[in-house]
Amino acid sequence: HGCVYCFARPTHAFLGLSPGLDFETRLFYKPNAAKLLAEELRRPKYRCDVIAMGTNTDPYQPIERDHKITRSILEVLSDFNHPVGIVTKSNLILRDLDILGPMAARGLAQVSISVTTLDRKLARKLEPRAPTPSRRLEAIRALADSGIPTGVLAAPMIPGVNDPELETILDYAAKAGATAAGYILLRLPLEIRDLFEEWLQSHAPLKADRVMKLMRETRGGKTNESAFGRRMRGSGPYAEILAQRFYVAARRLKLNNERRYDLDITQFVRPPRRGDQLDLF
Repeated sequence: HGCVYCFARPTHAFLGLSPGLDFETRLFYKPNAAKLLAEELRRPKYRCDVIAMGTNTDPYQPIERDHKITRSILEVLSDFNHPVGIVTKSNLILRDLDILGPMAARGLAQVSISVTTLDRKLARKLEPRAPTPSRRLEAIRALADSGIPTGVLAAPMIPGVNDPELETILDYAAKAGATAAGYILLRLPLEIRDLFEEWLQSHAPLKADRVMKLMRETRGGKTNESAFGRRMRGSGPYAEILAQRFYVAARRLKLNNERRYDLDITQFVRPPRRGDQLDLF
């Protein structure tokens, strides 16, 4: 999707490639991912736990439309009755309602849709190849209407850029059918800091100094924080105010009010391989 803030960008640097242009133009995928997953799930020592998709890179990137790797993974998970949670900013996920709907009915699937801004122009600058905000809200509605537990992830919140929209994002998502919500404060690890500062100078030069100042205030004088518990939320006065704004809005909209939706790991089963002799007695 080319998101300027994506914290997966440094992975390309680990491979000797640029976290800038190479990250957006040289994509890696595993065509045999579903086969490898099935082999792992069949291991006698494997113990079922919820698989999270989309925690590093979006499982519904544009190339998924043709390669259908995520869909093949979902087919395997469905066959094994294996629970999965998905985070995506793409309405391409609606293609797989025929798999996710029945899985959700068995307590095996839930989805969070990431919404960064409702401003289409800003979204195009931040996430040039991602679906528009309106399409993401439509995806929330379609998922919820299909009986799939659906939440919204207001992320990332960028101080001085999109943070005024936090409550509005939650409001529109709740109206679309979201029943849960979360947020993430922007962090700028490794090479992302320089790329983001370049973006600020190009698209918001008058705000650049203030944005970076606020970023450092939320990260103990730095632009990134790796400590668990603070990595996604930050610390300091600004981070505390943002957290309070989120909790007040979520409470008002009755988001996260329902009993926590626990995916069911007890249904996990290893289906017979094709050609296996079935014991009918």
